[in-house]
Amino acid sequence: MAVVTALRVAGRRSVAVELDGVRWRTLPLEAVVRAALAVGGELDRPRARTLARERRRLAALEVAARALRSRDRSEQDVRARLERQGVPANERDRAVETLASAGVLDDRRYAAGRAESLARRGYGDAAIRADLERGGVDAERIAAALEELEPERDRAETQLVRLGGGLRALRSLARRGFAEESLEGLVAAPDLTELG
Repeated sequence: MAVVTALRVAGRRSVAVELDGVRWRTLPLEAVVRAALAVGGELDRPRARTLARERRRLAALEVAARALRSRDRSEQDVRARLERQGVPANERDRAVETLASAGVLDDRRYAAGRAESLARRGYGDAAIRADLERGGVDAERIAAALEELEPERDRAETQLVRLGGGLRALRSLARRGFAEESLEGLVAAPDLTELG
């Protein structure tokens, strides 16, 4: 068995590990602590397994956290990113569970924020619903997010004015996911069958 002969700080959160007097690896501090590496202690098989498991766990958390730095994402999106990085399924699950329990990853918050963002950009409820479904958000959270928005009819009126009114604007709103019921009566006697 190899013996840990030195542990040296190698950065804010890393430790250089020396085995039998030879520099071995630089590892995350948390992995070193969880594996209970100590100067004079052996790097036996159980410690080596713990060290490997902790390194995988921390790598998965780092990938997930990097994905969340710029904006909220759905759990499904984070899982897909972890999968593309080659993170094993059990580590993906652990990373998502850890971030969700810490409140960093929250599908409810993601759905509400994404719905609000799309509504501000002029999308109707159908387009917002489809976007959230593609993001892996469940139907209950989608319904809650849509409920928080200004009524679709009011958003359609605002967008119609912004687009200059008329049948062309109505067609544009229909393409952006506004329901026919929300568009009815916004322009004098339109034939909504032409919107499709």
